[in-house]
Amino acid sequence: MKVSPTSCLCPVLLCLCFLERGCGASHHGQAKVISRNHNLTHSHNQTKDGETEVHHRPKRGWIWNQFFVLEEHIGPDAQYVGKLHSNSDKGDGSVRYILSGEGAGTIFIINEVTGDIHATKSLDREKKSHYVLHAQAIDINTNKPLEPESEFIIKVQDINDNAPKFPDGPFVTSVPEMSEIGTSVFQVTATDADDPTYGNSARVVYSVLHGQPYFSVDPKTGIIRTALADMDREAREHYAVVIQAKDMAGQVGGLSGSTTVNITLTDVNDNPPKFPQKNYQVYVPESAQVGKPVGKIKANDEDVGVNAEIKYSILNPEGANVFSIATDKDTREGIISLRKPLNYEKKRQYTLHVAAENTHLDPRFTHLGSFKDDATLKITVGDVDEPPVFSMDYYIMDVYENARIGTEVGAVTAQDPDSKNSPVRYFIEQREGDEGYFDIEAVSGVIRTTQLLDREDTPWHNITVMATEEDNPSLLSHVPVTIQVLDVNDNPPEINTEEEIIICESTRAGQVIQTITAVDKDDFANGQRFYFSFPGGIPVNPNFTLKDNEDSTASIIARRRRFHRLTQELYELPVVVWDGGEPLLSSTSTLTLRVCPCQRGTRLKICQSEAFLSSAGLSTGALIAILLCVLILLAIVILFITLRRSKKEPLIISEEDIRENVVTYDDEGGGEEDTEAFDIIALRNPEAAEELKFRRDVRPEGSRPGSSGRPHRRHGTHSPSSLGTEEEMDVRDFIKQRLAEADQDTSVPPYDSLQTYAYEGQGSPAGSVSSLGSAGIHSEQDYKFLDEWGPEFQKLAKLYGEEVDVQSESTTKDADEQT
Repeated sequence: MKVSPTSCLCPVLLCLCFLERGCGASHHGQAKVISRNHNLTHSHNQTKDGETEVHHRPKRGWIWNQFFVLEEHIGPDAQYVGKLHSNSDKGDGSVRYILSGEGAGTIFIINEVTGDIHATKSLDREKKSHYVLHAQAIDINTNKPLEPESEFIIKVQDINDNAPKFPDGPFVTSVPEMSEIGTSVFQVTATDADDPTYGNSARVVYSVLHGQPYFSVDPKTGIIRTALADMDREAREHYAVVIQAKDMAGQVGGLSGSTTVNITLTDVNDNPPKFPQKNYQVYVPESAQVGKPVGKIKANDEDVGVNAEIKYSILNPEGANVFSIATDKDTREGIISLRKPLNYEKKRQYTLHVAAENTHLDPRFTHLGSFKDDATLKITVGDVDEPPVFSMDYYIMDVYENARIGTEVGAVTAQDPDSKNSPVRYFIEQREGDEGYFDIEAVSGVIRTTQLLDREDTPWHNITVMATEEDNPSLLSHVPVTIQVLDVNDNPPEINTEEEIIICESTRAGQVIQTITAVDKDDFANGQRFYFSFPGGIPVNPNFTLKDNEDSTASIIARRRRFHRLTQELYELPVVVWDGGEPLLSSTSTLTLRVCPCQRGTRLKICQSEAFLSSAGLSTGALIAILLCVLILLAIVILFITLRRSKKEPLIISEEDIRENVVTYDDEGGGEEDTEAFDIIALRNPEAAEELKFRRDVRPEGSRPGSSGRPHRRHGTHSPSSLGTEEEMDVRDFIKQRLAEADQDTSVPPYDSLQTYAYEGQGSPAGSVSSLGSAGIHSEQDYKFLDEWGPEFQKLAKLYGEEVDVQSESTTKDADEQT
């Protein structure tokens, strides 16, 4: 607790007691120590336990910093920490000490009267190293603080209760074999949870528990080094080194921890390849195929990886010419292959000098000697029964087409290479789809034709002849035979008529119309020279002549001028062409010449009717396709317009079609007995339904002068004929009035309606024959008897009863008006 120097309160005497537990006096007593500033005065008090309590009194106030308490206290009683005391405390119990902050009341308790602080629990510095608390002295009578609240710290003093640990162990590392002494291998680091600033509890020293004399460790840094020279991986590859870390600087009583470092010696190329033996023998049959392996040899190398890679070679030229050797990367063996075919009858044994050497050399170990070894390999050639051998690798023969069946084409020969010289038999290999044009004699090997050959169909034939020994038919040999079919003149030439011959109307006499050529299926040796002429025995052609150009072409020349298409459009011209072969062959072709009005200004002869299509790059088929597309589009447009015209427009064009609101009532009435029939007014405007509407079939009563303006009911006393006897009214006005009433009538449905008014005129001499016209004449007939006829006549009785009542009311009213 720190008291401000400017405070006017009484100075507080704060006793800071520090418990220090040493190696020899840790259980003998406790000492209370108070830290102070400069210019302190000292006072010593003897406690009841005989301990000395030292007070530090600064001139300007009490200053105190911290208490100390040992961790891991295991005594039965609470551990004494220190004492708070104020000089205002007279010892009469009038001062109460209060402690607050971290652990106050749970870990640390205070005697409110004496100010003694005790720790009730065992503390662990590694979990929490200090506690911040607040102290205050309060007058027990006034319950007011005697001085401001002060903050102090209780530090947990460390003891050596944590052993060093290697958090990342065990470790794996490596070092090259044959390393020098002192080569750094690995560094280990141990951690100690104790306080490194207090004592030697966290001072660690390293040592080797297991792994000597091969490795050593630096006591301070933990660096592991090699301690033995020339450690050989081939002798021992793995080492398990146990490193110990001990605190208290390695003194007796210190705690220790250990870890294992697994060290592997990595390989270096310090061993040359070695053949297990110096001489080897291999048996190879003479039938071994070229390029195939025939044997193998291996040199051992104690190294691994790239340091054990070996390259093999054949040193003597005799063996290198016939055999080759390569290294198998997986097994590191030398694979011996055959470069040339073997022949037991010519050479029966070969000697190879084989060398093996490392491909990756380490210059540090060249002093150990040459990293190379050699051995001798003897190869014995074995005799086997070989298939026959043809005199040639392939045969080429020829035969004329159309040769007679059985014509000799050629012969193949083969013999047994073995010493017994077995007889050989021949046959042709049959292939799928082969028509069998040739056959071979089994003994002599002579090939003959079996069918007539046509060079123009197949100029070359490829067959395979097989030979086998008579004693061992399973041994076969093959040879390809190619047969060329030679040409004979068996096809006449033909004129090439692929192009159409056109004659322009403006052609002049002597002008070349067309140059013609011929083709021949025969070979050029017989058919490349052609001759042309007109057929013999026919009259001289008055229109055209033919000129042989002596270069296998001929020119058609006009003999007159001015050809007219309308006069004659097509001309036929027979031409004879023959070749110069043996025998001489010819053919006659008829050429068709068409007359056209050619387009001027062009070198090509194109008719004007075709010039447009040619210039546009369109053929006749393309033009027809375009016209069809246009016609289809026109048909679609006409159909669309027709459908639009035939489509009916709605009667009402409105944003809100009231026809959607039509309500259908399917209710049949009860006849005349149903007096409560369906009322159409329910479908109309309720407000307008209550108003009385004028009749539209008669003139309104209110239009006559002197009338009361009330409209007559349906069974009124006036008939339509009364319009002519009463006040005159124009028919046009009458119709306008009805039109206005129809427009203003809100009780009818809003759809359009047609109202017809027919006016026959006035003053009909015949009068009306209708009984309704006699409404103006008062009838004396009494219709009350209808009530007695039953319910069937009830409606009729009611109707005529109302008419009588209306007539009587009208008569009475007229009498009153006249009065």
